[in-house]
Amino acid sequence: MTTTTTFDFAPLYRHTVGFDRFANMAQKLVEQQLVMQRMSVACKTKKSMAKNAGASSRATAPVVKTQVDTNYPRYNITHVGELDYQITLALAGFSLEEIDITVTADELVITGKQQPVEVTSTWLHQGINQADFSRKFALADHVQVVGAEMAQGLLTINLQRQVPAALQPRKVTIGA
Repeated sequence: MTTTTTFDFAPLYRHTVGFDRFANMAQKLVEQQLVMQRMSVACKTKKSMAKNAGASSRATAPVVKTQVDTNYPRYNITHVGELDYQITLALAGFSLEEIDITVTADELVITGKQQPVEVTSTWLHQGINQADFSRKFALADHVQVVGAEMAQGLLTINLQRQVPAALQPRKVTIGA
């Protein structure tokens, strides 16, 4: 499978002004997808090599999950008002101390790092994913993080587009 890693934004530049940041953001997203795709292929290769290792090694080796879950943690993005947005992440099992929210000029990064827990029993089935994670969201111009709250295992981050008065639409009078 071949993936295109560059785009021709020349038509966009012919008809717009100031959208060069958009092209950079699109390229960054394509690069992130390629990295995730490569990780997924590498994990599938490891998994197939483990299957081919033989039945004798399977009997003594512990079961290891090698698939990378690129959808973890699950999240929703909602448009709750004309200028307001919310990002909600499902973070069951994480405490507030284990979650970090970092905002730069154009990116929101949410990371979770679980504290080590002493295991006193053997897992028969582990269906609740509690792995460390890092989830990145690209922010458009003038989108600010207003606040965040955690309730019932859901982290809700409130965002708002705050367009400066100098950039808001204004009337231009025509002189004679």
